[in-house]
Amino acid sequence: MSPRLGPPPRRYKKVRAPQDVVRAFWTRVGGRDWEGARQLLDEHLVVLWPATKERFEGADTFLSMLRAFPDGWTVSVETVSAQGNDVLAWIEVPFDGQMSWCASRARVYQGQITAAIDLWTDEGGVLVPSWRTATHDVDGVFIAPPALPTDPSNEEAP
Repeated sequence: MSPRLGPPPRRYKKVRAPQDVVRAFWTRVGGRDWEGARQLLDEHLVVLWPATKERFEGADTFLSMLRAFPDGWTVSVETVSAQGNDVLAWIEVPFDGQMSWCASRARVYQGQITAAIDLWTDEGGVLVPSWRTATHDVDGVFIAPPALPTDPSNEEAP
């Protein structure tokens, strides 16, 4: 038997719920745990990126693309919710002074992501249409929306 090279394998608890599978996938991508991320992808995975008209077929193809991205980025999984096997996730990826966001809709079956549509955008990456600039100031400053109440039943009536 040859000696082990590199760090010992990571051990994870078994992920079962669809939202946990998607959260674990993005967390492992952020940690550059490509083998761990691969375990959560179906071999025949199809991922669509409509903004750039890209289609990634196969788990290994998709991971190869993610691995090729230049170093220096991080992944923050902001929220994940599911309705059955249909999972929505909001991901933030800062890189080199630029913020990117991904709204992802994934399909999970038997503990693996089988398909996804990822809508990526970069801060300031899309020009405001001229018809809309007359309705408000466009100063390039992003203002976060106010926090939503955690329990709507606690809101006071107007």
